[in-house]
Amino acid sequence: MLAQTLAQRSTRVTVSFASGAGLAAGKTPVRYRGVAIGRLEHLRLSADGRRVDAELRLDAAGQRVATCGTKFWVVRPRIDVTNISGLMTAISGTWIDVDIDAHSLGACDTFTGFDTPPAITSDDDGTRFVIRASTLGSLNAGSPVYFRGVQVGQVLGYSLVRSGGNVRIGVFVRRPFDHLVTSDTRWWQASGLELKVDSSGMRLDTPPAAALLAGGVAFDTPRGSVRAVSATSVEDFQLAQSRTDAMRANEGPPAVVRMRFTQSVRGLSVGAPVEFRGVGLGTVTAIDIDLKPDSGRFDMLVTLSLYPSRLGRNYRDALGDGAGTAGKDLLRQLVAQGLRAQQRTGSLLTGQKYVALDIFPHAPAARVDTDHSPVELPTVPNSLEELQDQLSNVVRRLDRMPLQEIGRNLDASLQQSSALFARLDTELAPAARSTLESAQQAFRSANEIFDQASPLQSDVHRALAELRRTLASLNALSDYLERHPEALIWGKRADP
Repeated sequence: MLAQTLAQRSTRVTVSFASGAGLAAGKTPVRYRGVAIGRLEHLRLSADGRRVDAELRLDAAGQRVATCGTKFWVVRPRIDVTNISGLMTAISGTWIDVDIDAHSLGACDTFTGFDTPPAITSDDDGTRFVIRASTLGSLNAGSPVYFRGVQVGQVLGYSLVRSGGNVRIGVFVRRPFDHLVTSDTRWWQASGLELKVDSSGMRLDTPPAAALLAGGVAFDTPRGSVRAVSATSVEDFQLAQSRTDAMRANEGPPAVVRMRFTQSVRGLSVGAPVEFRGVGLGTVTAIDIDLKPDSGRFDMLVTLSLYPSRLGRNYRDALGDGAGTAGKDLLRQLVAQGLRAQQRTGSLLTGQKYVALDIFPHAPAARVDTDHSPVELPTVPNSLEELQDQLSNVVRRLDRMPLQEIGRNLDASLQQSSALFARLDTELAPAARSTLESAQQAFRSANEIFDQASPLQSDVHRALAELRRTLASLNALSDYLERHPEALIWGKRADP
């Protein structure tokens, strides 16, 4: 009887919950793996009135629950984008569920309950990892973790670092998939659509439907190199926005560069790309206004994060990150040859701009101070902005022209021209008509004279005939005198 009494001896524990909604003293059961191991005996407010203390009586089967690593939570109906749970409570009522940590040996009688079920239980075998991200995005506790499209874990939770610079995200990868995580593993947000346009065409990568609804994280290792990692290792990884960004080679820390634009930067936003002849070199990280009180001039300062390693292997082998003496000399040489930054329109539809680096041989001379940090590269205006400035100069010149006075003078000239034309019509036109009639009459008379049947023509023909005969006689006389020149003195001799 004593042994039976000791075996049936119960254990009391106190669990503090944020709310006692759905709990009823003497009715709410305590379950472990679906089996009742106790009951809620008393329910009262905590001493500070902020929480609810639930006193649980556990039977002999639940005595091993009172270990320090045990977790308690209230099972209620929950419907969210990740899963649906607790629907059985609509029939059986709310209960308190338990998860026992088999590795915990210490005994405790006071616990803090959870508002939601834990993301993983003591039965889940795997490894926890920590990822750092600039923004949480659509991730939440319970969001899936994918490896090549297969769900291998989930997001445990997140927290903002004390400085506020980034977010620490805890993820859990189940065994045996946790050995796929290596020091070279890349992580990225798997909750968005990724559109790729290249020489082979256009391709749209879509994540699983669950990731679209609840967000998700994916990871992979470049070139498929998988090295075993200890199950207890926790690495700090960086979370990229897309697979393309994550799979880029290790480019090292970026170089901070500043550029000064005198034109408007409308359409240029933080995150805009920086390209050198179509190759991405970095992104825009900040846009500020620099006021010069002496001249009242406003300059736009654009800060960039550039990755010099993207300039190619030869550049990396020869100059490294470009921070050495050789890299500074090369930068000064390129600026002397015309290296400038320019704002260009990336999309006519959205009006978004990007920063382009290129060689402008005819750009005005400029110098760069490579010893100043950050380095400030010279810029050139956009071609469209130059055209706008030229048009503005033309408009200003037109504004300075005395257009009203020119208009008045032109009106007076037109009036004088109208008077002149009226005078020509009234005075000169009749005289011109009479002159034209006289000329026409003279032409008719000339036509009558040169007509074949006119007497003048016959008289002219007769005169021409007489003239020909006279010329023939003169020719004969000339021939005779040439043979007998003495005939001029003695006269013509009689023929013998």
